[in-house]
Amino acid sequence: MVLNRLQNHFVQSNIPREKFVVIAWIWCAGRLPYYMNTYGFHTIHGRAPTIATGVKLTNPDLQVWVVTWDWDWLSIGWNHLLHTIRKNIWIKILLLNNGIYGLTKWQLSPTSRIGSITKTTPKWSVVKPINPAKFAISLGCSFVARTIDTEITLTDGILARAWKHDWTVFIETLQKCITFNPKSLEEIRNPEIKEDYILKLKHWEPLIFWKNKNKWIVVENFKPKIIEFDWKIPDNVIIYDETNTELAYIISNLSYPDFPIPIWIMCVNNDISYEEQLKINYSWKKSLEEILNDWEVFEI
Repeated sequence: MVLNRLQNHFVQSNIPREKFVVIAWIWCAGRLPYYMNTYGFHTIHGRAPTIATGVKLTNPDLQVWVVTWDWDWLSIGWNHLLHTIRKNIWIKILLLNNGIYGLTKWQLSPTSRIGSITKTTPKWSVVKPINPAKFAISLGCSFVARTIDTEITLTDGILARAWKHDWTVFIETLQKCITFNPKSLEEIRNPEIKEDYILKLKHWEPLIFWKNKNKWIVVENFKPKIIEFDWKIPDNVIIYDETNTELAYIISNLSYPDFPIPIWIMCVNNDISYEEQLKINYSWKKSLEEILNDWEVFEI
């Protein structure tokens, strides 16, 4: 699904394919650049963000997209992802999260849920998983969103918004590994029950979920809680604002089974980018290319 929707958006952009670069690491998701018919780069584990930073700074006209997996960026390449987001480079990051080490066959991932039984946790995992979207928001990422691999319309909408955003984009895609994690995310993939466990965020609308749309998320003393109502709007209702980073951070922390899983666009801001900072601090130079050529050492 991710490959299909990404191809579709590239075609609809009407931008020549040589203006795109798709960068990934080795294995699994690293195969994606092979099917994009654009320029691509196959890096070693965890280093895709660093390569993407170098590509974007040396050729700012390129559309740079990076695709990776949960255990690659949130374990092996954690520090590279951190600094890429912190600098606010003009790249689009797609993180595919299936909560397991799949290709190496069934080891615990940084995003595996508590209670997961794997080769490295044969009884069960007692470690709290990393929340990728929450992590990105905490770093001040200028565009953070979450989607599900079975929700094509939802993913299309996020990609359309991300396409127009000229700063760092971070999109987490929840999916399951049908071989080593087949029961993962069943509550949000099953069409019969998913409305009870998904909270779709809508800008300037209250946080409502459940099949009958009668449950609300409210925040009291910086802590979220669920309340039910009978056609009467609660006094402490929260209207979601995607530009409110503090609210986005609180809502991104919601997780199953205590709360529904929030999806859609969580946070958007237009903070100054790394490239813009370079131009300001090296304003006597005519272009970003001249700035980079003037450096003997790249600080990437």
